Amino acid sequence: MADPSSYRPKPGQIPDSPGVYKFRDEHRRVIYVGKAKSLRQRLASYFQDLSGLHPRTRTMVTTAASVEWTVVSTEVEALQLEYSWIKEFDPRFNVKYRDDKSYPYLAVTMNEEFPRVQVMRGQKKKGVRYFGPYGHAWAIRDTVDLLLRVFPVRTCSAGVFKNAARTGRPCLLGYIGKCSAPCVERVSPEEHRELAEEFCDFMAGRTGTYIRRLEARMTEAAEEMEYERAARLRDDIEALKKAMEKSAVVLADATDADLIALAEDELEAAVQIFHVRGGRVRGQRGWVTDKVEAVTTGDLVEHALQQLYGEETGDSVPKEVLVPALPELVEPVQEWLAERRGSNVSLRIPQRGDKKALMETVQRNALQALGLHKTKRASDLTTRSRALEEIAEALDLDSAPLRIECYDISHLQGDDVVASMVVFEDGLARKSEYRRFQIKGFEGQDDVRSMHEVITRRFRRYLAEKEKTGEWADGENGLTEEDGRPKRFAYPPQLVVVDGGQPQVAAAKRALDELGIDDIAVCGLAKRLEEVWVPGEDDPVVLPRTSEGLYLLQRVRDEAHRFAITYQRAKRARRFRASPLDDVPGLGETRKQALIKHFGSVKKLRSATIDQICEVPGIGRKTAEAITVALAQAAPAAPAVNTATGEIMEDEEYATDATDAESETTAGSAGEPVSAGSSDERRGQER
Repeated sequence: MADPSSYRPKPGQIPDSPGVYKFRDEHRRVIYVGKAKSLRQRLASYFQDLSGLHPRTRTMVTTAASVEWTVVSTEVEALQLEYSWIKEFDPRFNVKYRDDKSYPYLAVTMNEEFPRVQVMRGQKKKGVRYFGPYGHAWAIRDTVDLLLRVFPVRTCSAGVFKNAARTGRPCLLGYIGKCSAPCVERVSPEEHRELAEEFCDFMAGRTGTYIRRLEARMTEAAEEMEYERAARLRDDIEALKKAMEKSAVVLADATDADLIALAEDELEAAVQIFHVRGGRVRGQRGWVTDKVEAVTTGDLVEHALQQLYGEETGDSVPKEVLVPALPELVEPVQEWLAERRGSNVSLRIPQRGDKKALMETVQRNALQALGLHKTKRASDLTTRSRALEEIAEALDLDSAPLRIECYDISHLQGDDVVASMVVFEDGLARKSEYRRFQIKGFEGQDDVRSMHEVITRRFRRYLAEKEKTGEWADGENGLTEEDGRPKRFAYPPQLVVVDGGQPQVAAAKRALDELGIDDIAVCGLAKRLEEVWVPGEDDPVVLPRTSEGLYLLQRVRDEAHRFAITYQRAKRARRFRASPLDDVPGLGETRKQALIKHFGSVKKLRSATIDQICEVPGIGRKTAEAITVALAQAAPAAPAVNTATGEIMEDEEYATDATDAESETTAGSAGEPVSAGSSDERRGQER
């Protein structure tokens, strides 16, 4: 590990001008490339006190052994040189996006004498027109199959083409009219190239003019009583329209734009791009990257733009690029994009309307891509085994923690405080073992006290089950109910993970100590720097950034948070939709619904007499009197407002929602099993 002061440039050596710099290690390998508006100010920031640097930046400067720089005249040149050097040196500490799959493109080889339509992957080639990328190769083939009826362009390989030319017989597509058969000279090279150009124009979004032209030709053929030609043109038009329907219209003004969205956590980021041409989504792609340096969302956007457009020119760079956050220096990036396109490019954040709505869709895709990436890592048996071994080694456990339980507290500004317990066995989620808790020991917001209560309640139940079974004397039969299902809290974990730092870990450990449990390990995962805290230690355990153990702990923690916040929102929604009929003793769901159906609303029910209430089937006089008393005591609720439209909801709608909400299962004092579905969770004032 090098001391940064050993290679720090002398004062005055670094110029105060735009440029690009490189950090090299002791073997002269480039480990980081960066650009700066002022080299002097940027490089000085790396040579401050190490304790003030971001952990990843600190690792980089202590790994490096020298720094050098190149002065350029403009910030745009700095951007271009930075991109070139990252491509050339592949520095280990730079953000590098990697494709989360190899995306197929629809390619037209305009650089050949007889252009060919085909599916292509990998590096782009000069003289080839690309459309996409597409999610699946079969989607390209379906589209091409429809378009070949109208644009019979060659799709065969070079070998098939040469063989057909040698024998004088076209392939099957030539016989059925889906290829113009240039191999046997049915069309000239010029005519075939014109067909390929029309195919490219249609794929590029210029569809309206061509369809109108075919419709005019169809009408003309019908007027001349050439009905077979008119029918063929009609079928061609239908094929084109069907091909167009495969790309959904998302922007009504026929906009050409790329939309870029990001989903990130402390260690990784996923980027998703929707390519919109002519108002339609023509392609989608995505990348995942390790965050090996301290970067902001704007920095990630800038790196994504470099990756996306670094090799592109002309129309491949759209007129408009929509992003979730702007780079720190917007003007140079915008100028760089304009140079690659050859005309102005708008780089901005969508604020309203269809573009903002579409951006939200792209954002959801990015979140799903990041979640899928983490799930794939966790699904591999070898990876899971290595993750459990790394956790055991880092926490100094006697064996791998085959059962891990994680706890999280969720509330909204101190209201509706709930907790979740998720279970992972052999590195995989065991959703049937999930539990949820209501915090009942006190009111208000206190995560530490809440964590102590939840751990106490869960393991008090564990001790009770353990006492019943007599130290597992009956083997597995002692751990199951009569119907064969496992008892709720019979199985102890080898590791308890809490969402939080030292205070939450200390509370969980104290709860276990008070119960006399000393054979269950405890740790906490803090969100800010993904540090692992263990009881009684002043410093956290820092797992390597690429550690599979850290990935598993993250996934456990994130699942606990998702499960807790889902329950907290449902609980809050039920409270908001509470009905005065809920307080009537002995009044079940069926009779509530019968009352609302008979009177139409709670307001009308409140004004009804006891005799009128008794007219409802199943309602006796005693129950009617109880309903009257409950409605009289309950103050009329404020009208519910539909936040989307601003309309005041009617009482009957409100009451029906209230009765429906009551049919949901609520958690008992010690928690109970529920099914855990996936959903997008937001972090705001909710915890």
